[in-house]
Amino acid sequence: MQGLTKRQEKVLDYITSSITERGYPPTLREIGRHMGIRSTNGVNDHLRALERKGYLKREDMKSRALRPVNMEDKKQSDTVKIPVVGRVTAGQPVLSEQNIEDYITVDRFLLGNTKEVFGMWVNGDAMLQAGIHNGDFIFVKKQMFAEKGDVVVALLGDNAAVRYYHPERDHIRFVPANSNCSPVMVRRQDFLPMQLLGVVMGVYRRL
Repeated sequence: MQGLTKRQEKVLDYITSSITERGYPPTLREIGRHMGIRSTNGVNDHLRALERKGYLKREDMKSRALRPVNMEDKKQSDTVKIPVVGRVTAGQPVLSEQNIEDYITVDRFLLGNTKEVFGMWVNGDAMLQAGIHNGDFIFVKKQMFAEKGDVVVALLGDNAAVRYYHPERDHIRFVPANSNCSPVMVRRQDFLPMQLLGVVMGVYRRL
């Protein structure tokens, strides 16, 4: 990138601080007042120079669409695209192509440093008393092990079910959080590691 003049640096800094503090960029008039530039044409000259030198992006000529390139790069790095899994079939990896229905982009803050994450829509009220409702969207960390008491997604029969995980000597209990539902008991020798699809990390609910 080409270097900036002091005036161009000041314009770029003002746009960046406005987005950071208010969540949106300044208008041309606000930039003009801050810089002591009387005409919007004068402001546009600086903006065009910042665009030409690769420091600024904007959609058409809209001042509200201004975004410094360094903030654009940060915005992209702060998000992650995760697969949305639909019906899972026994014998198939959970993230196989035929199981993925869509992708969504979420803030990386919600997932931390976890890499293998997928999302699923909850069907049923088996975990109602744990705060997981029918129609909720859950974030699941893909793994084939869990600790006792974890909320997991497991392939039980033909369905991916959300339950508490309770391993015992001869069997594993998959326990619901709803007094109207019964636990599912699976003999240890009948439960394969790949049937444990992952551990629930979080829940998203539309209000």
